[in-house]
This record gives sequence, C-alpha cells and structure tokens, in this order.
Amino acid sequence: MSPRRSYDQYCSAARALDAVGDRWTLLIVRELLAGPRRYTDLHADLPGVSTDVLASRLKDMERDGLTTRRRLPPPGAAYVYELTARGRELLPVLQALGEWGGALLGERRPTDAVRAHWFALPLLRVLEGADPGEALVEVRLEEGRFHLRLGAAPTDGAVYGEGAGPGGPDAVLTLDASTATGLASGALALRAAVASGALVVEGDTPVAKTLRGA
Repeated sequence: MSPRRSYDQYCSAARALDAVGDRWTLLIVRELLAGPRRYTDLHADLPGVSTDVLASRLKDMERDGLTTRRRLPPPGAAYVYELTARGRELLPVLQALGEWGGALLGERRPTDAVRAHWFALPLLRVLEGADPGEALVEVRLEEGRFHLRLGAAPTDGAVYGEGAGPGGPDAVLTLDASTATGLASGALALRAAVASGALVVEGDTPVAKTLRGA
C-alpha cells in the first residue's frame, strides 16, 4: 500500500485533496455510486487506468474509509467494492465538478471514450432540479440504458445503475448524447429539450408529467 501523500497544509480543502486528489480516485467514486462493483467491472468502465494503479487506488480508498470490499455469497462468490457512508458524501462534490466542467466538454474528441452511464450524475442533477419527487427514471441513449433514482437514495447509496432498474420506471427518457451534453453543460434547458423533441419523456405518472412540464 502506498504511503499517504499530503500537502501538509492545515486547510480543509488541502485535507480533502490529500484523500481524493489522486488521479482516478473521484472517477472510481463515480462508478461506485452505481452500487457494488467487481474489480473487472471497474477496470472495464475506467478506460485508460492500469491494473496496478486501479488496485493501488482501491487500497488507498479502503484505508481512508471511502470504500469497503466484501465477498458476495454463492453462487457469485466474487469480491465487490462499495462506498462507505463517508464515500457516498462525495456525490455533491462530483455533481459540482460535473456542473463546472460541463462547459469544457465541447465536441467529442476521436480519442474520447464514452459510456452511457457517465451522463447519469449530470442528468440526476438536472432532473432533480425539476422537483419530481422520489422516482425511478429510465434513461435510453444510443450508447446504452441506465436508471436514475431521484430524491432520497436507497440505503446502499446507489443513485444510478445499468439497465432499466428494478420494477417499472416512473418515466422513460429517450435522448442522444448531444442532448445529454447540452443538458449537463446548461446550454440546453430541460423544458426546451422536451419542447423541441430532443428529449422524449414517456409515461402517465405524475413524475413523467412533471418532467414534460405538463
């Protein structure tokens, strides 16, 4: 396990960066906000990270009380990593960083990887801004599907996940990556996206009607 590096500054921001300022750490948190993940799943969804660096970061995060590791019961019998309550407190930090960084996205570069669920946290912020209450929303992009839990997160802290989600969603959103980027950056308002047809909201629930602006 690598020794803790420190800025050696008596400042809360510096102390926070001591814990989460290393490259990849916050992106690992982003992935674990979907709930428990196996090492192989984390590696697959963090293109560019080496196996040595990922293993080192996970050990550091466990040491610092941000993650835990546990073995799934049979027939899974695999180890998974998950955020602790302290780690889950980084959700608003990541959302604030995403909001600040939205203006930096610009055009997608040829070298840029993309995963559908990387739009989960920005869209969570945008949709909760419409105040639909607690809801399960399915999001469909060309790159894949994921679900968002709006409002209070469950006890495991998973605010999003792959696929349609458990049970029937309160609303189904269909859009493309360009629209998702516009919403994330603030260049496109939710109601404008719905009005233009760039974002299609399906469902007859109060949640769906709220998101449609009805």
